[in-house]
Amino acid sequence: MSSSEGAGLRVLDEYANGFMVSQVLFAACELGVFDLLAEAAEPLASAAVAARLGSSPRGTELLLDTCVSLKLLQVEVRGGTALYGNTELSSTYLARASPKSQHNMLVYLGRTTYLCWGHLAQAVREGKNQYLKAFGVPSEELFTAIYRSEGERLRFMQGLQAVWSVHGTSVLAAFDLSPFPVICDLGGCGGALARECASLYPRCHLIVFDIPEVVQTARRHRLLPEEERIEFREGDFFQDRLPEADLYVLARILHDWADPTCSQLLARIWGACRPGGGVLLVESLLDADGRGPLTTQLYSLNMLVQTEGRERTPAQYQALLTAAGFRDVRCKRTGGVYGAVLARK
Repeated sequence: MSSSEGAGLRVLDEYANGFMVSQVLFAACELGVFDLLAEAAEPLASAAVAARLGSSPRGTELLLDTCVSLKLLQVEVRGGTALYGNTELSSTYLARASPKSQHNMLVYLGRTTYLCWGHLAQAVREGKNQYLKAFGVPSEELFTAIYRSEGERLRFMQGLQAVWSVHGTSVLAAFDLSPFPVICDLGGCGGALARECASLYPRCHLIVFDIPEVVQTARRHRLLPEEERIEFREGDFFQDRLPEADLYVLARILHDWADPTCSQLLARIWGACRPGGGVLLVESLLDADGRGPLTTQLYSLNMLVQTEGRERTPAQYQALLTAAGFRDVRCKRTGGVYGAVLARK
């Protein structure tokens, strides 16, 4: 085998085994490996980890050693015994006690998104999401499927809290939003992005507008931020009157929907928006030719298997916004997964 053939085969093996890497990460989160090691006073042997988690000694050792190879854990050998501890990566992003923990989003990906991706080929054939095959749930009403139970709704909301704990500041600081006295986060779930906004812009008043089931779930599970400048209102942004505001935020909203539905929502926002106000879109942005970055392409496929929408290029968002009547459309990439698009009325 030539060196080029060997390199190609290694890439192919890496791609083919990628799902195994994901499952190692999901399993370690679900079992509580990173939480246990974060709470431990010192590194632990695999037998101690297995005993405290109630897991099998053999399976635990295999999982821990694989996490070491993935640089999710570190290991040191003392007296012939391997002792495991968190790395900086896992301490920051995987242990639940960390303010930047992505644990809840990873659990959602493992329990929900992963199952939908098992039907990707069928999604490509049909051009629609796979909730019916993955969960036996009809998806004519998209968020009835996504929020199909209290537990699933809570898991999704907690996942978004995790996302905005690390990405919220960068997308909200992409443009100076201080000129907008009242900011309304449409579909803002438990208020995680509104909390970041209130911290960045202390003179702004925030409104989180979401369907009653979401707001009530947030109250029951104490997800609502304790901030006087953030208020929650219940309603459906496709049907009910929108709160009056100077700026409307749509964060990870338009990617859920096909263009006609996006146009309908943007037209409603334009009608409710105060003169001189605007709309801020927060989305993962494709390159101009739609062929990158890879993460956004994967997100777009995820929209295929889980929603009715897709990720878009800045030009595609600009076209939607200008058709709805907005002007002065500006786009900024943050260097992270999400970018920001600001347009004015």
